[in-house]
Amino acid sequence: MRVLVVGSGGREHALCWAIAASPLCGKLFCAPGNAGIATLAECVPVAVTDIDGLLAFCGTAAIDFVVVGPETPLVEGLVDRLAMAGIKAFGPSAAAARLEGSKGFMKDLCARHGVPSAWYGRFRDVEAARDFIRAKGAPIVVKADGLAAGKGVVVCRTEAEALAAVDLAMTTKAFGAAGDEVVIEEFLDGEEASFFALVDGETALPLVAAQDHKAVGDGDTGPNTGGMGAYSPAPVVTPAVQAEVMERIIGPVVRGMAAEGMPYKGVLFAGLMIGKDGPRLLEFNVRFGDPECQVLMARLKSDLLPALLAACDGQLRYFDLRWHDHAALVVVMAAKGYPGIYIKNSEIKGLDKAAACPGVTVLHAGTAQDGDRILAVGGRVLGITAIGATVAEAQGRAYAAVGAIDWPEGFCRRDIGWRAIKDLGGHAG
Repeated sequence: MRVLVVGSGGREHALCWAIAASPLCGKLFCAPGNAGIATLAECVPVAVTDIDGLLAFCGTAAIDFVVVGPETPLVEGLVDRLAMAGIKAFGPSAAAARLEGSKGFMKDLCARHGVPSAWYGRFRDVEAARDFIRAKGAPIVVKADGLAAGKGVVVCRTEAEALAAVDLAMTTKAFGAAGDEVVIEEFLDGEEASFFALVDGETALPLVAAQDHKAVGDGDTGPNTGGMGAYSPAPVVTPAVQAEVMERIIGPVVRGMAAEGMPYKGVLFAGLMIGKDGPRLLEFNVRFGDPECQVLMARLKSDLLPALLAACDGQLRYFDLRWHDHAALVVVMAAKGYPGIYIKNSEIKGLDKAAACPGVTVLHAGTAQDGDRILAVGGRVLGITAIGATVAEAQGRAYAAVGAIDWPEGFCRRDIGWRAIKDLGGHAG
């Protein structure tokens, strides 16, 4: 098969790494890709939002199958356009992608189908939003309704913070049109986890769970980011929790979407809060998480490509996936200043030395090739991914590889995996 992966981040490098290993893959392309992906696939200079350009490339390159990595082209209807052109693609339709594209749509759907989540209100009027906050009190969570590159959610400890968050979204327009409407919801307490399932419109096949680290600093301090690291397995997602998530969250949504005429196909990513009342849904995403995808691919024993095809073809009820027992952990290295204004075009050295560390794969995100040099051109730049018999062993290997990288303009958290290691009686490094 001639396969195109759409995207340029660490998630897409992980997907390319897995797909390139499939006997079904004859030729692999990535649009636009990055310096690491270029070692596995032919990178083509088409932006993820250039839907016409992506369709034109699929035609000229005789692409058989497209795997869409990021959420924006899904919400904008790339899969629908590919289907109209007769090209098979992994990912939801624009209608189904509203599960991520509109937090209000997602909350309303979950309310209709009895999915356990936080209470909420939807607002297009600033004063009504402020009145709701004053009535409910704090802590409370304010979310821009639309896509805001992971930055549209503000956990507010005080009413003043919540009122400021509403002004940021609705008055200052910090998130553009994504903040024209806000969702204000209950603050949920507990332990967060990332849960994934492949879905073919009817059948949902659970994947292994993971946990990520959103805050930029050690000890979960500082502003939220796109994710500074992740690990799998997640001790909090026991077999009993997984069964409850499938029965009460994933199953009702898959059936509800089908019943409402927008069957969901692709990967469904449930952000969960697991507290004393069991798992409750924080949000849905309509694509693999980044950096969770990196650890999922490091643990996947089965061939990924047939699984993605089965989701497209409605064949998951005949399908199963096998996973390695080992743990996997990824440490994200970011450019100094991220998630604010960060340093660009600094050179990264020592990548070969890091990749030679036992059990380590260096996955690229915001990188570009400049002759013989690898430059950092994004905020999140590398995902140092390691496997080990335990999360602690994987953590040790990942940080040993981080130590081999010569990049003074980069930084990382030093405590990725701390919760799993604490739960198992070990020590974070």
